[in-house]
Amino acid sequence: TVATNALLERKGERTVLLITKGFADALRIGYQDRPHLFARQIQLPELLYERVIEVDERYSAAGEELIPLNIENARVDLQTAYDAGIRSTAIVLLHGYRYHDHEIAVANVAREIGFSQISVSHEVSPLMKLVSRGDTTVVDAYLSPILRRYVDQVASKLGDTRLMFMQSNGGLADARFFHGKDSILSGPAGGIVGAVRTAGMSGHDKLITFDMGGTSTDVAHFKGEYERAFDTQVAGVRIRAPMMRIHTVAAGGGSILHFDGQRYRVGPNSAGADPGPACYRRGGPLTVTDANIMVGKIKAEYFPKVFGPKGDQSLDTNVVREKFETLAVEISRATGDKRTAVEVADGFLMIAVDNMANAIKQISIQRGHDVTEYTLNCFGGAGGQHACLVADALGITNVFIHPFAGVLSAYGMGLAEHRVMRERAVESVLNDDLVAELVDVLAEIQRDCETEMERQGVDPSTTRAVGKLHLRYEGTDSALEVEFADRAAMVSAFEKSHHMQYGFIAPEKRHIVEQVTVEVIGGASEIEEMEHSIADGGKAPKPLAEVEAYIDGAPVQTKVFDRSDFSPGQRVKGPAVIIEANATTVVEQGWAAEVTSRNHLMLRRFKRRPGQSRVGTELDPVMLELFNNLFMSAAEQMGETLKNTSYSVNIKERLDFSCAVFDPAGDLVANAP
Repeated sequence: TVATNALLERKGERTVLLITKGFADALRIGYQDRPHLFARQIQLPELLYERVIEVDERYSAAGEELIPLNIENARVDLQTAYDAGIRSTAIVLLHGYRYHDHEIAVANVAREIGFSQISVSHEVSPLMKLVSRGDTTVVDAYLSPILRRYVDQVASKLGDTRLMFMQSNGGLADARFFHGKDSILSGPAGGIVGAVRTAGMSGHDKLITFDMGGTSTDVAHFKGEYERAFDTQVAGVRIRAPMMRIHTVAAGGGSILHFDGQRYRVGPNSAGADPGPACYRRGGPLTVTDANIMVGKIKAEYFPKVFGPKGDQSLDTNVVREKFETLAVEISRATGDKRTAVEVADGFLMIAVDNMANAIKQISIQRGHDVTEYTLNCFGGAGGQHACLVADALGITNVFIHPFAGVLSAYGMGLAEHRVMRERAVESVLNDDLVAELVDVLAEIQRDCETEMERQGVDPSTTRAVGKLHLRYEGTDSALEVEFADRAAMVSAFEKSHHMQYGFIAPEKRHIVEQVTVEVIGGASEIEEMEHSIADGGKAPKPLAEVEAYIDGAPVQTKVFDRSDFSPGQRVKGPAVIIEANATTVVEQGWAAEVTSRNHLMLRRFKRRPGQSRVGTELDPVMLELFNNLFMSAAEQMGETLKNTSYSVNIKERLDFSCAVFDPAGDLVANAP
């Protein structure tokens, strides 16, 4: 959060960029893609560096020194920047990812002058593509000093205690080896590690992780190994570093509910923690949390009394009811749709669930995975209230909820392993000679990783190494990861993966090895959660109360249970609400909840889901938004496939294209620029 907020608010360290002469504006120009294709006023994100030094030097792509390095000019310019109070520098030279000596020489001069943060591109992101390598190096220079101050502040309070931080790639790093570029997704990455380790104890190895907090929902796909993305965009900045492949959608407990005159909208803006949802007694707007209160899935009497000016009042259900009644009148006036306040709240929840289900489709169905075989591991403060509904929208029939679901990201950090990852660009045609060369390259990278592991206090004899290649078809831009093996096995794995994701293979094309990665893993906390004996009979404990909740389009008598009253083996059929210290879980109709021998909560659909009968031809502002999302999702998936398999730089980098869905008469239904 420290790093992400510094990026969003542009409050990082003052930084100078050193780049090959003639390329001063390369990072400003970027790939010339326009995030909003039809916006007439294009607002470029603010740059992270405040001045540029052009370094007189040039290598060719083949490693020939075309222009020798003019180190004295670089020294004068660096001294000027230092005298102006800048202490952080990013060094990004053309082809520096492969030919390092000019970058090393410039870095040595910066060190002599006294710069406290020196980020060098071949160390930070040793990969092809000047723009993303440059952006990543600048991010590292911009954020690392802020993180170091934060790390020192935490360390000073802990004395001799060993301090580790979670990295975006899902591994722990000793505080001294924690870098800005690796910090962006550390919180959500902790959640995925927690989800995988806890569900793994119960034998679930195919997971969709579903982390719903106050502002957003993070989802990820797991099938035996963590999936990573090497190109990510955060706050308008491209970062090329291994990060957990996490898809975030602006649908959280605090997402604001709107009616735009024609259809219901959920988010993307959030009420935040202050003022927060309307029920927080701070004058906030209606949110997803308020909708759950309105339909009776959250009960004020079972919620802590921490609201109001003195922090001693319960949730305000009256203001929620008043605001929904006012909104119902406004919707009726605009559309003639005569829904009650509770039906309006239920409509908004349907749309929030649909947004989250579409996010899961992007990381699973869109990439060829059949989610019906998966378990939904649901966590985060708001996750349990929507778990069954999201599972139903995807055809998933098993939901796993850990006792620490509300704080699973923190628990996950405690369960995580140390990980050191290194990448190296290759950019060569795959053949037997190259495979033989790569054996030595991978061994060399592995030694580097093991040395760093040792410096972080992990015994190398307890670690394991995984080597991977990033393969793509010649001319295309979509590399897929395969484990290092003999050539035939790697080609076979690549083609299988390519066919699953894109629906075709191209046997006539050559394979290019874009890069190799080595990951050394070890030093995990060996926590095994205790198994308990299963109670006989499996009957539910005594409910705290019976309340009315609006479920499946009708008011239903719903039992409320305390999670701590359940013993392993006890189960309850929905509809039911299960409350605990840091989460609320709603068990919908047709679902049953059971506590397992390890004290995990498993929700299972025991009755087939009835078919959707709500679709009709009359104007319905809820279904209008649901179908809008479905058609948009189809158009966006089309665009993603086109981008990943195209040859054209205009398409794969500038993203200068648009995908659309039309009706039989040629009228536009959904357009995804």
